Amino acid sequence: MKTSSQRPPTKPEACMVGGGSRPPGLAAIMSGLLLLIGCFTPAPRLAGAPLFPLTDKREANPAPESAGPTLHLDYGRGESPGNTVAEFMYFVPLISLEPVSVVKSPGNTQRARMVSATRSFTASSFLVTCEFEFAGEGNQQNVFDHTDKVRRHERELKEGGLLDHQLGSINVEGAGSVSIEVEGTMTGRVPTVTEVRLRFNGRGRPSLVTIGLHDIGYFDGAFQLRNESVARVNTLIFRRKPGPPKMDITVASVKRKDAGDNFWQNLMGDLKATTANLFLKPIAVEPAGNEAMLNFGLALASEAPAFTFPRARNLKAGGIGSAHEAIASN
Repeated sequence: MKTSSQRPPTKPEACMVGGGSRPPGLAAIMSGLLLLIGCFTPAPRLAGAPLFPLTDKREANPAPESAGPTLHLDYGRGESPGNTVAEFMYFVPLISLEPVSVVKSPGNTQRARMVSATRSFTASSFLVTCEFEFAGEGNQQNVFDHTDKVRRHERELKEGGLLDHQLGSINVEGAGSVSIEVEGTMTGRVPTVTEVRLRFNGRGRPSLVTIGLHDIGYFDGAFQLRNESVARVNTLIFRRKPGPPKMDITVASVKRKDAGDNFWQNLMGDLKATTANLFLKPIAVEPAGNEAMLNFGLALASEAPAFTFPRARNLKAGGIGSAHEAIASN
């Protein structure tokens, strides 16, 4: 049975969310990605009935002290301007294991607005799909600071070692469509989000999200970046499961940073991505970031009008981190 979002109920009864040598060919490039984010009963429902019971219109998660930004979820109603790209992508510093700086292009007008939400549910499970439209111009980079890592490995690097396949940045450029799928189960009156999938290639449009990868070494008396490549990201998946939290990722293309934008280069990038996805494994993320994404999924499932991220402890103030100022690109 399916319903479409029509009015924003509050949160349901909350569920608690738990907390070198290089292989040959493309597998080598891809290994870098490893371092890289109510009442619901069996009784029949009336068409259009909300997934969770209505009481008032509070947020699904009240904003704690020193919280992060709040996403406004208007479900396509009205003329809401939505949220800035920095607010929508705030989960990046939340899931990162290293410090992150956010750098936006001058005059950036990128915004993300929720335009639709659909629901499919049974007595024991639910699936929610929310569509977000990215509009505006410019780009945003989430730049990862490797300063501490370089310091820890300074001796090995100066002796000829290499920090290979490092995640340098996550970038959002231009406009596009993003869909978020939330899957979960129901136990009595308690909903549990088990998986949140972010698809950046919504409605058949190319993904607007890329990641930058590089090696770090010591050459000619200085730390330098080598072997820089760019991968276009299709999907990020967060799951609730035992053990340290990890994020799954799939890519649409993989190209050298200096590769052209012609037919041949694009075809090769697509072919590399097909092979790359066979080698990709889940990557470790901060427990607080994984929890935040599952809670975001709960807010979407409960038709909450807004969701407030927790504060990202690894978010740096200011511009690009010192590691990227000190390491030359070559």
